[in-house]
Amino acid sequence: MPHVTVDDGAQIFYRDWGQDGSPVLLSHGWPLNSDAWEAAARFFAEHGHRAVAHDRRGHGRSTQTWHGNEMDTYADDLARLIEALDLRGLTLIGHSTGGGEVVRYLARHGSSRVAKLVLVSAVPPLMLRTDDNPGGLPARVFDELRAGEAADRAQLYRDLADGPFFGHNRHDDVEQGFRDAFWLQGMACGHHAAHECIAAFSATDFRADLRGIDVPTLVVHGDDDQVVPLAVGGERSAAMVPGATLTVYGGAGHALPDTERERLHADLLTFVES
Repeated sequence: MPHVTVDDGAQIFYRDWGQDGSPVLLSHGWPLNSDAWEAAARFFAEHGHRAVAHDRRGHGRSTQTWHGNEMDTYADDLARLIEALDLRGLTLIGHSTGGGEVVRYLARHGSSRVAKLVLVSAVPPLMLRTDDNPGGLPARVFDELRAGEAADRAQLYRDLADGPFFGHNRHDDVEQGFRDAFWLQGMACGHHAAHECIAAFSATDFRADLRGIDVPTLVVHGDDDQVVPLAVGGERSAAMVPGATLTVYGGAGHALPDTERERLHADLLTFVES
């Protein structure tokens, strides 16, 4: 399996499909891995693009380090991967936690290799409610996630898959396969890494990062997202990024790469090729 070795010796797994066209890099959510983007990676490769997707450190087939499970290191790992593959004219696409990762990459490493950015159901600008972020979610939401991760993470992932992640608790129409895949990918994530990543995606402040983005940006969000509500994530991110376009999927939840696959693929391809 292909890996890139980063500065502290951790190995980051990646897949690299389709070598000819302009590159697209797909960054996954918590507690998943690059398998969450495999349908999109295949779609882009079939449409003439080079599709790269990685497993974040601690997730999937990458090294389960005790340290570095926070956004700055995630972004630096991503930079090493992009440099190792010499990706240029790149479109960065991040879902959920992956949206934070790609935004922090741009803040720390600049846009010299990046042409465009897409945020899908993404965690920026700041999920946690604070004195200067009263529109965020209360700390108890993330404390309960951490408690579930510590006590019985297998059950936590079942509950998330059967409930808010896909919106199955509201519509009861999400295929069992999608929910099983979420659980399987979650269990492949390191226990410590998954626990630490909850703080990374909830308490990292991306507001200054967003205001500094200087590439065309598409923000895609469902208006029934129970994980990162539209008013907490997509609407505010689109307002902060200069010139960003916001596309709202009516009635859609958090897991757009699965539940809204055909529409999302078409919208992404149109944006990448525009």
